[in-house]
Amino acid sequence: MTASASSDVPRQAVLWMLLSVFLFALMDGGLKWLAADYPPFQVAAMRGAAALPLVLAWTFLRGRGATLLRVHWPLHLLRGALGIAMMYGFVYGLARMPISTAYAIVFVAPLMVTAMAALLLGEKVGPRRWAAIVVGLLGVLVVLRPTGEGVGALAGLALALAAFGYAAAAITVRVLAQRDSTEALVVWFFVILALGAGALAWPDWQPVRREDLWVIGMIGVCGSLGQVFLTHAFRLGQASQIAPLEYTGLIWVVLLDLVVWRVLPDAMTWLGAAIIVASGLYLIRRQRIRSAEITAPWSADRPET
Repeated sequence: MTASASSDVPRQAVLWMLLSVFLFALMDGGLKWLAADYPPFQVAAMRGAAALPLVLAWTFLRGRGATLLRVHWPLHLLRGALGIAMMYGFVYGLARMPISTAYAIVFVAPLMVTAMAALLLGEKVGPRRWAAIVVGLLGVLVVLRPTGEGVGALAGLALALAAFGYAAAAITVRVLAQRDSTEALVVWFFVILALGAGALAWPDWQPVRREDLWVIGMIGVCGSLGQVFLTHAFRLGQASQIAPLEYTGLIWVVLLDLVVWRVLPDAMTWLGAAIIVASGLYLIRRQRIRSAEITAPWSADRPET
């Protein structure tokens, strides 16, 4: 590979990541649109059902159908239950506040993943990264303003719990990824989401309106392609280089709020979002530094940071 070709790889990774984030923002905009007329469990079920045909086609076209049967069911069921809870909280919050405010809150999820990895998986997290986690959680309080005139307390709590569910599900993925195929992780998640959330939504199920079918289809396409593009991005670039690009999603959802719903975040929401994003970026930087220290021959005697 030539020098010019190798230099193109990070650029390609950045492009795939930016496209992925854009598609996920469109998908979440669709979820907010549906959340105005359908119960949260029903929206979650439609999200899973819309993506399932596409991910099944992707799996069998790759000749990976046989891997779907070699799975560890207890962890898949746990991940599915966490995913249903996460989707319920996210959709509940989307129905009651601007999507940009919801994003500001759930951006704390990567910080929660690091904390859970330390507590549950025994990964080493030093004092600087713990400080970043605490600061990020304080940023959530700035957005919520529980004693002031901030966003709705129940909706904000639902989104915080959604972030917690996302983080817990991410921990199960770390364990499952060592045992099961990527295709099994994706397919069974959507199967459990569609069936589990559908069963919970059944008592209050609302007839799906014909004019909403294109939104459901868009959610399925954007969610599936976003996942494929995300996979390409992490295959071509280092996680520490492209993970910060996830925060560009805030730009897209602010535009969606402005164009579709004619709202914008207030000053305190911007401040809280800035604190959360800065904490996440600092955490990613510290993890990159720590990884470099571990691979260095003299790193064994250095304190964890």
